Amino acid sequence: MTFWNLYFILKLYLFATGHLKPLWLANIGLLAALALTNPVRHRGVRALRFLVGLGIGIPLLYYEAIVPPFSRVIEEFSGLESFTASYWWELAQRFLPPVLVIGVIAVIVGHWLVNRWLRVATFIAIALVVLPVWNEASVVVTAAQSIAAGGARNAAVVEQPLDHNAALAAFRTSESQRQVTFGKLSSDPGQQFDIIILHICSLSWDDLDFVKARDNPMLSHFDYLLTNFSTAASYSGPAAIRVLRASCGQEAHADLYKNAPQQCYLLRDLARAGFAPQVLMNHDGHFDNFLELVKENAGVPDVPIESNANAVVSMHAFDNSVIHDDYSVWSNWYAQRAQTPGPVALYYNTISLHDGNRMVGKENLTSIASYPYRVNTLMNEVDQLSDLIAKSGRRAVIVFVPEHGAALRGDANQVAGLREIPTPRIVHGPVGVRIVGLPGAHGPTTVIDGPTSFLALAQLLSNLVSNSPFKPGVVLSQYAAGLPQTQMVGENEGTVTMKTATGYAVKTPDGVWVDQK
Repeated sequence: MTFWNLYFILKLYLFATGHLKPLWLANIGLLAALALTNPVRHRGVRALRFLVGLGIGIPLLYYEAIVPPFSRVIEEFSGLESFTASYWWELAQRFLPPVLVIGVIAVIVGHWLVNRWLRVATFIAIALVVLPVWNEASVVVTAAQSIAAGGARNAAVVEQPLDHNAALAAFRTSESQRQVTFGKLSSDPGQQFDIIILHICSLSWDDLDFVKARDNPMLSHFDYLLTNFSTAASYSGPAAIRVLRASCGQEAHADLYKNAPQQCYLLRDLARAGFAPQVLMNHDGHFDNFLELVKENAGVPDVPIESNANAVVSMHAFDNSVIHDDYSVWSNWYAQRAQTPGPVALYYNTISLHDGNRMVGKENLTSIASYPYRVNTLMNEVDQLSDLIAKSGRRAVIVFVPEHGAALRGDANQVAGLREIPTPRIVHGPVGVRIVGLPGAHGPTTVIDGPTSFLALAQLLSNLVSNSPFKPGVVLSQYAAGLPQTQMVGENEGTVTMKTATGYAVKTPDGVWVDQK
């Protein structure tokens, strides 16, 4: 039983350190089956018993461990095999940090010493029974204390949990009925402007807090700051679809890969309003077929894809593909922008903050260690872009909107960088809109702190398009009045998260809701 003793001790250690959520009854059953069939003298039967045990124990361990579901690993295998060796090493240290490895070694040595004098299996069996009972008792005590402290009102909340399925269904119904319409841009050249949508991969408020970058000056330069914005997605493909279909309410994840009504496509709406749509990236868009996904959801046939070939290479991605410096891409594009007559609507995607990136000249830094440099550089370069446009004498509305967070902090259910569960920390992103080219002072930033998402962003753009902010005597705050609110609901394939009064709830792939703080 030496191997299996170590197996269960390892599980108990992983549980204690927050890396595993055991299925207690399954483990008790496996231990009982192994104990009842021990000892086995025949070598062949012993080998068969061991193989059967592995066939049960390994899948059980994987299921219990806080790692992506195996189905997701299979789906993403073509992408996983493109990871560089340095990125695999970085990920390995997150899933198996040195302290955990040291702990495992200590467990093996300790078992070797103790097993000489004591029946370790007996203590393991006791632990497998006592720990879940202890946990349940702790939950009951905590609930009782909450009821006692909060009185009857809190008791009603504890005893009568919300029907999350009904709330989600109501959200779906409401969102399916919402839409933003766009008017025509003014024909007066003095009131026309470009719209530049900067779609930022891997940035959330929590990431800014984690690296202490919330005080970057860029955030104070926005004319509109949406502080309670839901990006809804935690992966790049769905995120791009959501922003490119911003003119309609939030779709279920599965519906993102179906055709949407024509009036939902933001670039199409802007094209009909009088803008020339364009697409630009600081990468080649090959990973996960991202560029094709953007083309399909632009809503504009043969939307022009602008070149980034002459821009400076500042990083290499997790698959060793090149990433260009954002300002270098923007300045090169803007130098050619004059060749397009009239106003332009640009969708720009950057992966400068993506997990696994290695900075040129700082290759020794992990992507988490380099994140503070990268995020501050990006935000500073947004200010540089604004200055470039202002000095050119042209006018623009710059939209700064994240795809999703980087999950730098990690949590009890996901290691740093893992975004399988789209928690509020991951989908709560800093969104700002800046008017460039206004004569005189802009006035204070208009802060929109109600729950919003892409529909509010589309409505704000519609308001600006229909009534140019570059007309004399305009008060900028008027454009943000009455923007549509959207509850924070995060979605991935098979997983939904929804904000609640006490935290958030997670709908797992098997349809079970789990409340989280």
